[in-house]
Amino acid sequence: MKNSQAAVSAALFFFGLSATPHVALAQAPSSGPLTLLVGFAPGGSADSIARVIGMRLGEKQGRSVVVENRPGAGANIATKAVVLAPPNGNTLLVTTAALPINETLYKNKGFFAPSLMPISIVATTPEVFAINKNDKAATIADFVAAAKGNEVLFGTAGIGTGSHIAGEYFFKFVVKAKAKHIPFRGGPDATNALLGGHVPMVISSLSGFSSQLAAGEIRGLAIAANERNPVVKDVPTFSEVGYSGFTSLSWVGFFAPPATSKTIISDYNKLIEDISNEPAIQSKLRSIGFDPMKGNVEAAEAFMAKEYTQWKKMVEALELRVD
Repeated sequence: MKNSQAAVSAALFFFGLSATPHVALAQAPSSGPLTLLVGFAPGGSADSIARVIGMRLGEKQGRSVVVENRPGAGANIATKAVVLAPPNGNTLLVTTAALPINETLYKNKGFFAPSLMPISIVATTPEVFAINKNDKAATIADFVAAAKGNEVLFGTAGIGTGSHIAGEYFFKFVVKAKAKHIPFRGGPDATNALLGGHVPMVISSLSGFSSQLAAGEIRGLAIAANERNPVVKDVPTFSEVGYSGFTSLSWVGFFAPPATSKTIISDYNKLIEDISNEPAIQSKLRSIGFDPMKGNVEAAEAFMAKEYTQWKKMVEALELRVD
């Protein structure tokens, strides 16, 4: 219990929110606790968002909420558990772009990811291609040219991440340059290597190193979004630097087991939408590089259909597979 309380407190600190309960809305209490399964270790964006929104879900529904971290196998352990969970609304998955990526990347994961039912995509964050602040490259083209026909080196938080796949696809198929991926054990390790000059470029979601970019400790060459982000307003989009249409997003979303009733899905969507619209949560999401995302269940379904298609295209083009 103490560990659980500490994790909730850490998540609240992450968002700069008070632990003082809000007044619960007039919602009929659901039977039993709500379990939110997260396929990543505590402290990351998915975990923190799950805890803050989970706390508010509990208040609104008058029930207890447990956030359970089950990291491993690229988040597949937690995902499989939710796929096999009873469709009664008591177990939900909180995950990221790992979901559509893994559907193609992993050969024998033991479940069909699109069978999960999208509830809400809470927020998105674009990939950023960043270099050491002392690097002379002014653009992506300059950076590639500096390699002089040799391999373009870039680091990410690990093999099979959205940053890895987006980066390798961009260099090999958009720029048509030789590229070598340098995986690290996580985003902080990759960022520290960039700060220390041990790797020439790191690709990460904006939320992964927004503070270092904003402080000028590292320099963004391009952001994989349709428009500039106010957190790093000096970083141009890929379209602005000559690579029209190249976008790549990470995100955090809520999903229910297959065969969950439309009523349960719709009720959760409305609750999460209300919570996501709270000014304190919106403000913090934006400050760490996330864009709050609005939309009904149909919008979440359409978003996921595009995600499965886009990531499948890139993973297959790169011939990446994990047995």
